[in-house]
Amino acid sequence: MSSTMEDVEPAVAPRRRRTLRSFGTTWASQIGITVAFVLLWLVFIVKAPNTFLDTRIYVSFAQTTPYFALIALTLTMVIVSGDIDLSFPSIMALGMVGFIAVERTTGNVELAVLAAIGVGALAGLLNGFFVTVMGIPALVVTIGTQFLFHGLTLVLVNGRSFALVEARDSTAYGLLVGRFVGIPMQFVWLVLAAIGTWLLLYRHRVGLNAHVIGDNPQAAQLMGIPIRRTRTLLFVLTGMAAAFAGVMNSLQVSNFYPAVGSGYLLPALASVFVGGTSVFGGRGTVWGTFIGAFMIGAIRAGIVAMRIADFYVDLIYGAIVLIAISIHAVLQRRFER
Repeated sequence: MSSTMEDVEPAVAPRRRRTLRSFGTTWASQIGITVAFVLLWLVFIVKAPNTFLDTRIYVSFAQTTPYFALIALTLTMVIVSGDIDLSFPSIMALGMVGFIAVERTTGNVELAVLAAIGVGALAGLLNGFFVTVMGIPALVVTIGTQFLFHGLTLVLVNGRSFALVEARDSTAYGLLVGRFVGIPMQFVWLVLAAIGTWLLLYRHRVGLNAHVIGDNPQAAQLMGIPIRRTRTLLFVLTGMAAAFAGVMNSLQVSNFYPAVGSGYLLPALASVFVGGTSVFGGRGTVWGTFIGAFMIGAIRAGIVAMRIADFYVDLIYGAIVLIAISIHAVLQRRFER
């Protein structure tokens, strides 16, 4: 009997170890960002309980974080495919030019929202054209279009801002920046976008193609994957998300100003990379980006609540980014052994 047990146990133990290693390898990024998120929130709660145990701070996060988190989600897919997009802050403003033009012409806010998203799609299509057809690196292209779109916005509106007070009476206003059972609609849209991005990235051919393209472009070409079409589509989706975020932001403050997207570049990028998406492409996590966005969005509020001088913000931003990325790297190496 003992010899039988000796024969069985060695066979079972390695299988368990392999299962644990496989689970860790698959979910290392999600584990890392979740641990970092919990630790950060515990620090905030312990150091500033009056703020972080009050529901009002979470309502504020639900209203403000989605403006860059929405873009970070689609940007995750772009980076998974091996590209990057730095032009989305300007697309946020350029999309609003389309919104203003249609809203002032027709008085229809809902149609103006669609026009803004359409402008964002065209901007993303232009990025995709230069990257995939002209063969210029995405970093170079989107740095150029960041300035191009910003300049075009200023020219088209003559540097002016526009009040959007009348839009408050529209259905679109309530759907985009109103409340749903007490929850800010910005957060509802973010959750829907996260679900859609997850399905697209992990359950749709576009996402599967993006992973292969980012991991091994040569293999993707040999497999007959439509590389140009896939990469271009991801730029288009990012442009649409940026324009949509620009509309929500502008409606929230009832004003459009040409610099509407400024300040969102670094938070969006930090959300993606803190979340565990590989800068080299081929690997990304929607959950990580979602959680990472709220980590990045909470830092400034946490610093103020803990009565730390505001000029420590960049220092703490950098430290959190490095710590989170280090946790990802350690877990990844640990489970891949």
